Amino acid sequence: MTSISDLDPTLAQMQAELDTLRKELAQWRARYDKGEVRDIAYTNSEKEVAPLYTAMDLEGSGGTAFEVPGVYPFTRGIHPTGYRGKLWTMRQFAGFGSARETNERYKFLLKNGTTGLSVAFDFPTLMGYDSDHPRSEGEVGKCGVAISSLADMEQLFEGIPLDQVSTSMTINGPAIILWCFYIAAAEKQGVKPEQLRGTIQNDILKEYMAQHAWCFPIEPALRLIVDMFEYGSEHVPQWNTISISGYHIREAGSTAAQELAFTLADGFTYVERGIARGLDVDDFAPRLSFFWDIHNDFFEEIAKLRAARRIWARHMKEKYGAKNPRSWIMRFHSQTAGVTLTAQQPMNNIVRVAYQAMAAVLGGTQSLHTNSMDETLALPTEHAVEVALRTQQVLAYETGVPNVIDPLGGSYYVEKLTDDMEREAEALFAQIEEQGGVVPGLETGWFQRKIAESAARQQWEIEQHRRVIVGVNAFENDESALTIPLLKIDEQAARDQADALARLRQTRDNAACEAKLARLREAARGTENVVPFILDCARSYCTLYEIRAALEDVFGAYREPVFF
Repeated sequence: MTSISDLDPTLAQMQAELDTLRKELAQWRARYDKGEVRDIAYTNSEKEVAPLYTAMDLEGSGGTAFEVPGVYPFTRGIHPTGYRGKLWTMRQFAGFGSARETNERYKFLLKNGTTGLSVAFDFPTLMGYDSDHPRSEGEVGKCGVAISSLADMEQLFEGIPLDQVSTSMTINGPAIILWCFYIAAAEKQGVKPEQLRGTIQNDILKEYMAQHAWCFPIEPALRLIVDMFEYGSEHVPQWNTISISGYHIREAGSTAAQELAFTLADGFTYVERGIARGLDVDDFAPRLSFFWDIHNDFFEEIAKLRAARRIWARHMKEKYGAKNPRSWIMRFHSQTAGVTLTAQQPMNNIVRVAYQAMAAVLGGTQSLHTNSMDETLALPTEHAVEVALRTQQVLAYETGVPNVIDPLGGSYYVEKLTDDMEREAEALFAQIEEQGGVVPGLETGWFQRKIAESAARQQWEIEQHRRVIVGVNAFENDESALTIPLLKIDEQAARDQADALARLRQTRDNAACEAKLARLREAARGTENVVPFILDCARSYCTLYEIRAALEDVFGAYREPVFF
């Protein structure tokens, strides 16, 4: 056994090495300052980057020298085998026009190697409106697939066994309704709820903060989310009932540190609401997942993901008392940054996406979507989607990147960035507490103002040429943005949806629908979990808006406060 006396010479040697390093750094600094390159460099989040990082930058931290993957606090990854055990899930976000058209795209993606489906819904669906609602005019099928009832959900997954695929659904305000449509569609296939695997975004707090696709006021919306936690943990145990999302916060203009802190703060709020309901944190926390934006600053994004795992693990264990190690683990999906895509020279987007995808993998993502080159102009064509998917496959099978777990662990720069990210997030948590928490911060517009200020700064930097965007404010040419083919959605999808809804209302049992909707209103007025009641409405082919309207009768509609 090593004694203290044995350690003393070692400690003395380490101190001597640090003293030597300090002297060498001082000499290097003198030579560097005489050089011609004197420009100050910054990350995308406007943090100054030193020209050199050494062990001195980690003094008092130690980086992750004594950590391994798969062990608390999971800075280096949540699985001990990394990607050697299993590659990340390769998802492609897809949805346009009608359910039948999107079903064909899904089958194309699965045939070409996609291992998980991600459903993009059109804007009326995101807001809880049927395709024939007056507010849906001009938007049906344009930015995603139109889903107005169980019939549409059945058609969306026709011929795709729901016990054999993992499905992600990007929807928030009416998420509970679409989730029930999906469960009911699986039942029609003979698939039991406990066999379903996937994720529904269902992160309403970031909607009030950044994306603005909501239905109900904050408190009843949070109740619906906890209802899903409760129901899912018992009946749909393989399903992630929320994907706490930084993606849209970052797309709205936040810094990387704000994305990290605001998203984690939302996550902690959901945990607190679940505990307040009386749920055991270990009953629902293992099914919480996250969704991160992967922006252009390569090393900053990797550090963000490493810091996120560490912060989540520490808070879940120490603050919320979770005892199950699975409750400490942050599992997350990543998507390359749509906001970084440019209409100018759209082929450049392929390169941007490739680097962003590599950052996500080096950061240890469990699931990845790569954007298509044309997504800043239109919904992606099959050719563009295939290139985006091949980007992931080349990364997975040709680069050797997945062979080593956390290969940048121990990098002075990455470890310093990781520590800095953690410190900045903790400082932002303190500011959020000063606002009274996430919900009061939303009600006063504090979060919205912070994001808007960051977005304005970034736009100013681009306009002043302080931040170079290739093909936009530098290296420009006369190439038209329309030199690549684009997918165009006509109004036929809207006409088809209106006809289908008319037939549905004629052929279903309308009396049964009204009775189921009445029972849902009654449950919403009380304290019962509403998921079983929404499922009954879905099975009777009540439409999306009919269910939304029934809940709105009780909860009211959300109106954003005016603030400056």
